[in-house]
Amino acid sequence: MKLSRALLVLIGIAIVSAPLGIWWSHSGAPHTRSKGTGEYMVSSAHPEASKAGQKILAAGGSAVDAAIAVQLVLTLVEPQSSGIGGGAYMLHWDERARLLEAYDGRETAPAGATPQLFLDEAGQPLSFFDAVVTGQSNGVPGAIAMLHLAHQEHGRLPWADLFQPAIRLAEEGFLVTPRLNKMIAWSPALPHLPWSRAYFFTEDESGNAVPLAVGTRLKNPAYAKSLRLIAERGPDVFYKGEIAEAIVAASQNAPTRPGTLSMADMAAYEPVKRDPICLAYRMYNVCGMPPSTSGGLTSLQTLGILESFDMGALRPGSLEVVHLVTEASRLAYADRDFYIGDTDFVDVPVAAMLDENYLASRARLIDLSSSIGKAEAGIPEAAGDLGSRYTPNESRSRPSTSHLSIVDGQGNVVSMTTSIEAPFGSHLMAGGFFINNQLTDFSFRPVIDGKPVANAVAPGKRPRSSMTPSMVFDAKGDFHLAIGSPGGSRIIAYVTQTLVALLDHHLPMQEAINQPRHVNRNGPLEIEEGTLIADLKAELEQLGHEVVVKEITSGLHGIRRLEGGLEGGADPRREGVVLSGRL
Repeated sequence: MKLSRALLVLIGIAIVSAPLGIWWSHSGAPHTRSKGTGEYMVSSAHPEASKAGQKILAAGGSAVDAAIAVQLVLTLVEPQSSGIGGGAYMLHWDERARLLEAYDGRETAPAGATPQLFLDEAGQPLSFFDAVVTGQSNGVPGAIAMLHLAHQEHGRLPWADLFQPAIRLAEEGFLVTPRLNKMIAWSPALPHLPWSRAYFFTEDESGNAVPLAVGTRLKNPAYAKSLRLIAERGPDVFYKGEIAEAIVAASQNAPTRPGTLSMADMAAYEPVKRDPICLAYRMYNVCGMPPSTSGGLTSLQTLGILESFDMGALRPGSLEVVHLVTEASRLAYADRDFYIGDTDFVDVPVAAMLDENYLASRARLIDLSSSIGKAEAGIPEAAGDLGSRYTPNESRSRPSTSHLSIVDGQGNVVSMTTSIEAPFGSHLMAGGFFINNQLTDFSFRPVIDGKPVANAVAPGKRPRSSMTPSMVFDAKGDFHLAIGSPGGSRIIAYVTQTLVALLDHHLPMQEAINQPRHVNRNGPLEIEEGTLIADLKAELEQLGHEVVVKEITSGLHGIRRLEGGLEGGADPRREGVVLSGRL
């Protein structure tokens, strides 16, 4: 199979799904896995969000319709991870047209942003959190505009109908979950900001802020009002009306480092449709988002390097698998940090980086008996002088974000990753939702060692992301699976490792998602504590790996079409569920 940008095939098939069973998280919370008798399915990071998507699908809504409803609910119930104050990337498979499309709803930098945005008076980079909780970190939110564009092209239910589940929950209240309680308690800034203190905390007898207890019913009338406005007036009220005014005011009046975000910036925002990028892997075609995210390209590079090895002959979770995936990841992340930025501003040699000869040459650098250590970026022949033009980027992204996978009753599919960047984004609120800090995904230093960084700040530019919404198609070009995850720059490793488990080892979706995680971003090898692969630490160190055993909280949500059915999975490390049904 050759590299392709869009998939065109001839034959569709009917979908059914299978009965719900119970899967248990590491914390003992129940999670559902679909095994059963439905025609549609949604897998997302919160039960209320999955319920909203299921309701829309049951009413005959499209995968895009359901994705909108899920996102609006996630903004409310999982505010630490994503929301309408942030951005998203969406892959959409149109079953009838046999067409895969990529929707880029990434935030953009304001016109007032300069390459020195995150440098202090001495020209040194700010600390990450000194940059996050500021107005300077706010990009123009892209999620609403992108979802509206997708709805215009693929929606079936009225736009306003998709807002009703979230409006009801915001007005009637939802229950604080253990994860939300944990994240509220984690943030050192939330209790000191009047809007978040009033929303997320009570006070003890001494006047100290106490995070809302698990099970507390939390209402958000301000968010309900915002949703009603967007439902009635469309995206214009968000980008040109009173919601835009609230976002701009919050950014420009931030307690620290006020931003330059303006009404003109908001009004100028446009989502972008791009060609997805695909790579043949074994008997499949694996597809992802192109830059501005690095996720699709880096994941495909990792798989392309692993193509040189018979991964299917190795036991899942074995020393050999962990070593090979680690080394391939090192090489792909090295290229990522060197080349990838917003292609509307910089040249990214996408085709050259996915060239099979180049990837085979990278694979030959891997030694089965020892680690290569920190990898250097390669120079694909077809990349021209780009290999001498740039210098490696600094990566500072933090593990937040959310992912949802949806298949509707007509076989259309959405794989969408959505984020406000750090937990609770910039911590600034407007209209009942948090505003992103996505500009901190830019390199804080625009020039390193006298050479420009591809991911440097520029007005209107999209910061490099790690979001990796992915789809896989079989040898006939039929949809096979959708997958993605939150997790900052670890997202790429989470998704790629799971794809190996699904495509090489043919594990069930839930089992592939449950696998112990191991992550290498061209540095230390991080392996998930309390798992069987943690027992490999000594052997991995003998191979030359620097090993760190730690908690790892991926949030994978996937759906796979098997012969005669749909199979879904939700990551037990978070709170998501899979729901399905029949039309």
